[in-house]
Amino acid sequence: MLLQAPRTSLADSAADSIRAEIAAGRWTVGSRIPIEPQLAQLLGVSRGTVREAVKTLVSRGLLEVRQGSGTYVRSGFDPSASLQKMRRASLRDQFEVRRALEVEAARLAAVRHTAKDLRNLNSLLNKRGVPDASDGGAGFIERDLAFHLAIVDISGNLALAETCRFIAGYIKETIASTMGTSLPEPDTAAHTAILEAIASRDPDRAAEAVRAFMSPMIDALAQDAEPVR
Repeated sequence: MLLQAPRTSLADSAADSIRAEIAAGRWTVGSRIPIEPQLAQLLGVSRGTVREAVKTLVSRGLLEVRQGSGTYVRSGFDPSASLQKMRRASLRDQFEVRRALEVEAARLAAVRHTAKDLRNLNSLLNKRGVPDASDGGAGFIERDLAFHLAIVDISGNLALAETCRFIAGYIKETIASTMGTSLPEPDTAAHTAILEAIASRDPDRAAEAVRAFMSPMIDALAQDAEPVR
């Protein structure tokens, strides 16, 4: 029998309980889960709460509702769970992952870019400008992200591009962390160096430009993490 859902955030707790059953393999992909009244009894919640929980899991791709048939397990993987784990990662961890992804993106972009791609990167870099506190920096973060995601797109690697978009929220957090803090903020010259390295069609130079871009921030975070002696 399923564990009863706690009384706080009942719909979320019910969704977590259902997700746990799927993760444990008790409800396999393609199988039909218990009907609504049974789920309500197992979880100790109302049928309305069950409907809300199922709706949440449908939106995340774990379940699918087949009219006149029931609710079935569509997938055993919930990307939101991975995102929650990433949220607990340190800022340094996030920067290191971002560096690994963007180094490879730059390497591939150096080999695969077209003249049109370079014109687009130049345009995005010009639009990026400098941080503007008038909107809390939100506009600047979006413009900066657009430049970096464009490089990922130019790489021509769909899996790499989708991975970066999957963690785009965390990339934004790394960008925001350099605004108004003690962390070194990559300036226009650092971004230009990446663009020029890609334009040179030298993948090693492009990779090194990204490393040089990221290293000051990662090094600063590493120093902050060192214990005081």
